[in-house]
Amino acid sequence: MPRLPKQNYHDIERIIEFDFLRATEAAALNSLKWLGRGDKEAADAAASDAIRGMFDLMNICGEVVIGEGIKDNAPGIFKGEQLGTWLPGTPQFDIAIDPIDGTTNISKGAPNSISCIAAASPEEDVKVALRDVPSFYMTKLAYGQRVIQYMQKRGDKLNLEAPIAETLAIVARALGKRVQDVVVMMLDRPRHKHIVEPIRGAGASLRMISDGDIAAA
Repeated sequence: MPRLPKQNYHDIERIIEFDFLRATEAAALNSLKWLGRGDKEAADAAASDAIRGMFDLMNICGEVVIGEGIKDNAPGIFKGEQLGTWLPGTPQFDIAIDPIDGTTNISKGAPNSISCIAAASPEEDVKVALRDVPSFYMTKLAYGQRVIQYMQKRGDKLNLEAPIAETLAIVARALGKRVQDVVVMMLDRPRHKHIVEPIRGAGASLRMISDGDIAAA
């Protein structure tokens, strides 16, 4: 179905954002019955059904541009799906969605599963607001607002290429702590082995998690 011409809306984000929030809440509640039951696909399907049900009530023209299924053959919400009522004159959104990030966690009854939605409305004469890219592993570094403010005052930013001990020292100063008081959360994966000892050698402690890096961030 072709998208309808975009209309002028005032403060679309304020009107729609709570509907998106309620969709993720519905996903969490609907998948709760699968917590600890060892069936991550059933949990994912329950979350997906809940999100679709909420979007059926939203007066938007939504298209999933980043979704599940292609990467992990999940029973989720797929790229290209249309969400919302698609009524004439309703706002357009490109949507990135993961009904459950951390399906293994929920199947084992562990914490750090989360339902995620990101959406953007294309500007005039722009075809897409969000763009899908092939799946690949990335080196990521997440930190809080105090570190951001500290780096802004310095006119600097943290560098992924810098030695981890240097990064930990900067974070500790930003937080007003010793490096020994800093806790690093990291996925427990073989590809991260090379960074484990440098973190511990710098004096920080590690909290290794099996899944759920979005919730950890």
